[in-house]
Amino acid sequence: MPTTEQRSDRELAIAYTNGEKKCFETLLYRHKDRVFNYIQSIVKDVNLSEDIFQDTFIKVIGNLRRGNYNDEGKFVQWVLRIAHNLTIDYFRKAGRMSMIKTEGDFDIFSVLNSYEDSIEDRIVRKQIHSDIRFLIKQLPEEQRRVLILRHYGNFSFKEIAVMTGVSINTALGRMRYAIINMRRIAEEKAIVLSMK
Repeated sequence: MPTTEQRSDRELAIAYTNGEKKCFETLLYRHKDRVFNYIQSIVKDVNLSEDIFQDTFIKVIGNLRRGNYNDEGKFVQWVLRIAHNLTIDYFRKAGRMSMIKTEGDFDIFSVLNSYEDSIEDRIVRKQIHSDIRFLIKQLPEEQRRVLILRHYGNFSFKEIAVMTGVSINTALGRMRYAIINMRRIAEEKAIVLSMK
């Protein structure tokens, strides 16, 4: 019987779905550089690339567990397609940042107006994106993970609960606290998230 390292991507993916968790580590190790370099070549930002890379493999795990991987002998191309879609989703959402609705009169992700496009507006918008990424990085890991999965990965809270191994209420709570903490940190650091 071949060792884990000698098995094909297809064999490893099937074995992982059948409960051999170590097989996923082999797949990740085998393809991590290619996937990360692909993301980095588009995004041109190491920290953002790392976030999208992590989101990519979280989505890969979710799809494998749900049996959504149709083997055509092209595992790495499938992973690269997921990475590409997440990268495109990031840039699409970055233009409006309005996916997450929060309670109250201020929504931290609806701070960008898409109808103005002067040079000044673009500079301010770029700074706001940078500030939001900074705020996200300040969050505790479990809150940051839920926020990234929800906002950038577009996963439902039910899917997030399964991926993170917690209840839906816990995932919702982590999201709520992430937003509260981002607002608090923005106030403490005097970060202005407004185009006006």
